[in-house]
Amino acid sequence: MNAVVKKLLAGRTGALAENEVKDMLVAYGIPTTRYQVVRTEKDLEKISLKFPVALKVCSSKILHKTDVGGVQLHIQNSDELKNAFKEFHKKFPTEALLVDQMEEKGVEIIVGLVQDPTFGLSIMCGIGGIFTELYKDVSFRVVPIDEYDAVQMIEELAGKKLLEGFRGMKADKKLVIELLLHVSKLGEELIDHVDQMDLNPVFVYEKRICVVDAKLILK
Repeated sequence: MNAVVKKLLAGRTGALAENEVKDMLVAYGIPTTRYQVVRTEKDLEKISLKFPVALKVCSSKILHKTDVGGVQLHIQNSDELKNAFKEFHKKFPTEALLVDQMEEKGVEIIVGLVQDPTFGLSIMCGIGGIFTELYKDVSFRVVPIDEYDAVQMIEELAGKKLLEGFRGMKADKKLVIELLLHVSKLGEELIDHVDQMDLNPVFVYEKRICVVDAKLILK
């Protein structure tokens, strides 16, 4: 097990903070946004990200950040970031904050892990964005999966055409297959630790893929 992952898991239960989840994803070769954790206004001077950025409350105690006003998107410059930081620091005085470099929208998918009471740890893939709740367009397999399973998961999605150049959309389906295999490996190696993981949204582009938001709950 990777040293970074070992450190993140040591003595932990319940949810991880977003930066911790993303650190774990990076350890498994899964691309995420560029991000920096800030705790004080002085930390903002060390930000090396390109604007626009998002500011998020970064806490293992707050899973649904938007529900508590803990996300501000499309921050365009350092002055806006400083003002947003001050507001967030008032609302969440004891919590760290995450500055997240924003990504242009790609084709949205969701990928996750869930403990099924019958089958055990399972991997999920679906079309994201507005289609997630509208169509519930998802497929499942028991961990671990191989490349054939990953291909079949995508084939089962009604919205698979979004990953095949529908109306000029450029998204590489092979990158989704690779992502599913990496997530499966994470699930297989951490099967005794992971209760559920939610990568949503994941943006798929012509030549790359990026996990924008990530949640992970340990047993």
